[in-house]
Amino acid sequence: MATIRPYDIADKLACLRVFDSNIPDYFDISERDAFADFLDDPRGIYFTLEQDGDVVGCGGYAREDGGQARFTWGMVANNRHGDGLGRLLAEHRLNAIVDSHDFSEAELFTTPQVAPFFTKFGFVAGEIVKDGFAPGMDKVQMIKQI
Repeated sequence: MATIRPYDIADKLACLRVFDSNIPDYFDISERDAFADFLDDPRGIYFTLEQDGDVVGCGGYAREDGGQARFTWGMVANNRHGDGLGRLLAEHRLNAIVDSHDFSEAELFTTPQVAPFFTKFGFVAGEIVKDGFAPGMDKVQMIKQI
């Protein structure tokens, strides 16, 4: 059974292992330092996803200057893709955003490869920035009205 709980700094190395498992298919190695820095002092609300005592995912959201909720650094260990954990984590974040009654819009940035996953939750693709994450890794903005 999978559980989601608030992130703790003690989870940092496990979250970095999750990140590393998703290089190069979903993240570029050039993003690792930014993620490590984020984990030292996460902005907003950040969660850890555990299954059978292991950290197998993480993700959160933060308030942006425009007042929208933005998903932050969401991921599931590569060897757990297809187990429904990404859905669980996305639903948990969306429910927290809705339950806060503080946002009218959720936003995220992802790759064209992952964008179809988020359309299942009502996100709509917007601007695409070529090489927005790294060379060969375009960035897609996605928005969902709350």
